[in-house]
Amino acid sequence: MRALDASYALSPSACGGLGLELAGEAVLLRASGALWIREARALVVADLHLEKGSAFAARGQMLPPYDSRDALARLSAEAAELAPRAIVFLGDSFHDEDGDGRMAEEDLEALGALARAAELVWILGNHDSGIAKRLPGAHADALKLGRLRLVHEPSRTPLSGEAAGHLHPCARVKGQAGSVRRRCFVTDGERLVLPAFGAFAGGLNVKHPALATLFARRPLAVALGARRAHPVAWDRLGGD
Repeated sequence: MRALDASYALSPSACGGLGLELAGEAVLLRASGALWIREARALVVADLHLEKGSAFAARGQMLPPYDSRDALARLSAEAAELAPRAIVFLGDSFHDEDGDGRMAEEDLEALGALARAAELVWILGNHDSGIAKRLPGAHADALKLGRLRLVHEPSRTPLSGEAAGHLHPCARVKGQAGSVRRRCFVTDGERLVLPAFGAFAGGLNVKHPALATLFARRPLAVALGARRAHPVAWDRLGGD
């Protein structure tokens, strides 16, 4: 692997995550795709797109109806391990405005259990602003935690301390035997875009101008493996 920019001061964690300083705030990029803000004890996830499977089924496109259960099970596992004070959803937590009405009772109970264990904060996204106001917890357009500002959609110009979702970043990592495509975090140490946490969320290549032009310097991709978050130098990334 080519050397990574030492200025990122990356610190691998025993849990498989990757620690770094984001605009001076200590954070951990989890292999699950969640962000852990240490000082605030906040667990942050983006773009769950719950009930996307049932939304497609209603239009005659049949997908396995377990996307909500999968996302909530993974989120519950993260919460059980970390015991957060707050769980922050960075918008597009549901795929459409009627998603909560289609949820199975078991999945609604999983949300209720999360709300009993931690404060839930729903950042309003372009898919789910109405739903967030019906769910347990608080809702907001943005949330300030320490040096970080948590939002759904990243601003178009570089902004120190911003952590956002919306763009579903993915990295195509080049190797001698070909390439592999993985969801990823992307950061320049000042701002961060989180990967989509939802099972059916898809992704946008980090080399796409909508992502690549957000950063003041050449960014770092942190690709999600089965048990580890892998930092990848920019010159090892390919387009789709």
